[in-house]
Amino acid sequence: MPKITKISSQKQKGRYNIFIDEAFAFGVTESVLIKYRLAKGLEMDATLQRDIQKDDDDAKAYQLALNYLSRQLRTEKELRQYLQEHEITPDGIEHSLAKLRELHYIDDQDYADSYVRTVMHTGDKGPKVIRQKLIQKGVKGPQIDQALTLYTADDRAEVGLAAAQKLAKKYRHSSFFEQQQKIKQGLMQKGFSGDDLSLIIEALALEADPDDEEDALKTLGLKKWRRYRLLEPQERRMKMQQALYRKGFNIDAINRFIDEQALSDDD
Repeated sequence: MPKITKISSQKQKGRYNIFIDEAFAFGVTESVLIKYRLAKGLEMDATLQRDIQKDDDDAKAYQLALNYLSRQLRTEKELRQYLQEHEITPDGIEHSLAKLRELHYIDDQDYADSYVRTVMHTGDKGPKVIRQKLIQKGVKGPQIDQALTLYTADDRAEVGLAAAQKLAKKYRHSSFFEQQQKIKQGLMQKGFSGDDLSLIIEALALEADPDDEEDALKTLGLKKWRRYRLLEPQERRMKMQQALYRKGFNIDAINRFIDEQALSDDD
């Protein structure tokens, strides 16, 4: 009967090399070494060796999973994919997941709740984007629904208003019409919709400022004027009207700007 003739430490802490009949046979973790009471002189048949190696595979998978989880919270889907990428066997993956579930080291409901709280306090996303992100991470619909109950209407209004104010600042050099459209579009892209969107826009209370509107028209108008400088006057006027009107500027204000620029060029 083959026997263990030597046990030596590996460079990796907590792992050991097992030699059978003076030849290296396999490596094991410390927990497996202790569980099977592996020691020099122990007889080792093929069945026992297979059992030991299976337990060692499970132990390696579990330790790999723990290391991955130590960095941040993960969903079960993320952890499963990570173990698959590290070529852990399906049995090893299931064994690790079962143990981690039992110890509550992975819990998709806890993950979803934590994700929603984080967005509420540090992010700018609405419910639709949150839902999509959690779906991508493998969280199930009912768990997402429960987590989103933490994101109250007042919370959504507060987060959405902060996002809208940033968007208003970003597009402050646009026409008032375009600024409104871009703010609304930006909020929708961030996951706000329906009543939430309406309340946020109302709370923003954006008002047109004639001076800002004039400055925005002048800034964009001068760029377009230079862009169309080689066109015939009539075509240049038409291009200017089309370009600035699409940006939400008043047609009378556009025509006044074009006339002023034409006079300025003549001078």
